[in-house]
Amino acid sequence: MATDPAASRPAPATLAMGAEEATMSNRTPVSQALHGWRKLAWAAWGPPSDPQFYGDLDIDAAAMLDFVAMTRSDAEEPVTVTHLVGRAVAHALHEVPSLRVAIARGRERPYPTTDVFFIISDPGSDELTGAKIERADAKSVVELARELRAAAAATRSGDDRSFGQVKHTLDLLPQWAVRPAIRLSSFLACDLGLDLPALGIHRHPFGSAMISSVGMWDVTRAYSPLASYYRVPVLVLVGSVSPRPMAVEGRVVVRPMVTLTATFDHRYVDGRQAVSFARAIREYCAEPERFEPHLAGLRAESVSEASQGR
Repeated sequence: MATDPAASRPAPATLAMGAEEATMSNRTPVSQALHGWRKLAWAAWGPPSDPQFYGDLDIDAAAMLDFVAMTRSDAEEPVTVTHLVGRAVAHALHEVPSLRVAIARGRERPYPTTDVFFIISDPGSDELTGAKIERADAKSVVELARELRAAAAATRSGDDRSFGQVKHTLDLLPQWAVRPAIRLSSFLACDLGLDLPALGIHRHPFGSAMISSVGMWDVTRAYSPLASYYRVPVLVLVGSVSPRPMAVEGRVVVRPMVTLTATFDHRYVDGRQAVSFARAIREYCAEPERFEPHLAGLRAESVSEASQGR
């Protein structure tokens, strides 16, 4: 019997949390003892030495480039391919909730929210800084881009009270004291889950995933290591968009392609979860408008206004 392909298509993730999810996010997550492969993995490895494994996705960027062009003409906050990939990673974490977990002292505790950390350039120097976007799966890509722009502005003005303060403190320490300081900070913020803003220490500062871009340097493919203090299951690097020959319906055609590479921590992630994570990212990147209904509405209004003006 023939079936309608649309009927089996998964519904897009909504930007607003449902009432049940909102109620759950207000509760204190209950920890449980490690078990199964996670218990074995955490016994087999210490902080990366080395449980890392790697993967990459070659994605047709045409839909994302169209979406970027639309936001630059219709939306109040232009977005980039990196913003879209960050939103795709948030969607993937929403679809694979077992990756949103803190692991410390032999126990795993689920995160109540989906937070994504972006590594960003410091406009005033050659250094890198970053910003954590909280509840990234519940925000539009425009909201995400706006928060990152505000974080970059705070860094530029010297008003970055999180990572700016930490970097300033590390600059004052002698070299021999840097590693112990980083380990202590990681223990307080990640193992104990403490929030100590006066010391520049914030609870789980890197969320559940990290995003960085090498496309700005015209690099198409690169991999990044996971530092022991990140405490995230995955770090995604976004390469530059470039025209490449691809096989499409039996023909070789030139398409705009972008390569996403991922470094996974095997103490958090197994192969099954990595495949599900990659599938959800590809799903978002293929049809970003499906997951951004507000912005899709802007395009419809723009097309309508253009047709009425003829």
